[in-house]
Amino acid sequence: MSAETPAAPGQFTRRRLQFRAWRGTRPFWAGLFVMLGGIPIAYFPYAHLQIGHLTLAMATTAGAGSLIIGVLLVVLGFSLWFQKHVRTFAGVAAILLALVSIPVSNLGGFLIGFLLAMVGGALAVSWAPGAPPEPQAVLEDTQGEGGAPAAAPYEAAPHESASYYEAAPHESAPHESADGADEPKDLSGTSPVSYGANGRHSAG
Repeated sequence: MSAETPAAPGQFTRRRLQFRAWRGTRPFWAGLFVMLGGIPIAYFPYAHLQIGHLTLAMATTAGAGSLIIGVLLVVLGFSLWFQKHVRTFAGVAAILLALVSIPVSNLGGFLIGFLLAMVGGALAVSWAPGAPPEPQAVLEDTQGEGGAPAAAPYEAAPHESASYYEAAPHESAPHESADGADEPKDLSGTSPVSYGANGRHSAG
């Protein structure tokens, strides 16, 4: 192996390329934003903020509702990853749940979960699968310069040898006369240029 030969891609590079191909066929970022939006919505109503010796409880009377909204947003995010055909429904549902979380879950998780869920839902609704790439490489291989079909590789003919181009002995054609005229003689008299007819038809 020469020094210029590129090394085979490692395991990490191969996994990264597979993940990028998988990510490009689905609304990946929409699902990620929706899931991230559900985490603060479900967490803050059950969290306690510790400030020195002071404990600040952020729990509300609608803690169960906040948990349900957060769990639903996480489920919708996974649905966008693995069930991309429901992207429109999941996007609209994420936007509605984000709006409901404002009065229910501490202003939608202090506006953090609300904004993340809104952005993810909008991305899910607007996402569309890309068109498959055209086989440009195949067309370029089958066409030459200027769009003309590429010529087949040159192959030598079987008769291309020195002996083929040697002069062959002259053989007269069967219809060639002795005086060198190579047109057949028409003695029927029907042709205007028949031999010896002088352009006249015989009368009988």
